[in-house]
Amino acid sequence: MKALVLGSGAGGGVPQWNCGCRVCRMAWDGDARVKPRTQSSLAVSADGESWLLLNASIDLRQQVLATPALQPKGEGRHSPIAAALLTNTDVDHAAGLLALRERQPFTLWGTQSTLDTIGANRIFDVVGRDVVPRRAVKLGEPFEPLAGLRLELFAVPGKAPLWLEEGEVKTDQIGEGTVGVVVEAGGRKLVYAPGCAHVTGDLKTRIAEAHALFFDGTLFSDDEMIANGLGDKTGRRMGHMPVSGPGGSLEELSAYAHMRRILIHINNSNPILIEGSPEEAKVKAAGWDIAFDGMEVTP
Repeated sequence: MKALVLGSGAGGGVPQWNCGCRVCRMAWDGDARVKPRTQSSLAVSADGESWLLLNASIDLRQQVLATPALQPKGEGRHSPIAAALLTNTDVDHAAGLLALRERQPFTLWGTQSTLDTIGANRIFDVVGRDVVPRRAVKLGEPFEPLAGLRLELFAVPGKAPLWLEEGEVKTDQIGEGTVGVVVEAGGRKLVYAPGCAHVTGDLKTRIAEAHALFFDGTLFSDDEMIANGLGDKTGRRMGHMPVSGPGGSLEELSAYAHMRRILIHINNSNPILIEGSPEEAKVKAAGWDIAFDGMEVTP
């Protein structure tokens, strides 16, 4: 199994188009300590020829341009992208489907809830159903989207996408709306959970059986957006547990140092993006890697 990090940033990427926070300002100024990042997505393959997208980032076209493995081969129309799976319907995870609208066959996978949400918005019908079948997957039932790849979806706590929020917002719903993915090939397992409000017992069980973990690294501290004057929501209100502090991912997942652990879906405000910062040092001292665009992982 090979996993390619197509995008490691959260919504907006790094630098975000309208942001002058400390991290973004360094990126705008060309400071080598901050790598630019597109929005979160992985590509996984068992044979290096056919690839499954885990989320279709809004930056997908740029990511394909940067990734030779996903570029057309031979004459005429062709793509190594043979399937895509959505873990939720956040804009940064689903809007990239619109970049795949050129009558190119592939299969779109997701929970019934996710596919229903996509199906209710007719703009996604530009990805023609006659050439791109939509396949609903039940939680906990293994399936094979590509030869050699075995996947299983499981619920993680999350919330409805921002564009569907209304009334009282529940930030730790457990169901089909936000899922993690277990990917297995050649006897190796990878867990991908780019959005997670808190760690559950089921999540710990899944992680304990894996060889590599890509986990939600959106914010370093729960009040990061507020402290930087970028918004009025905490990380947990956004449906993301913080990296640091009580109940943060460093604390909650400290028992899994035997495997490779990688933070992904990292917000532009997160100081771990500054190479050499105390926050980056703390994460690395705890045994975690920080995802970057173009990173290759073989679990």
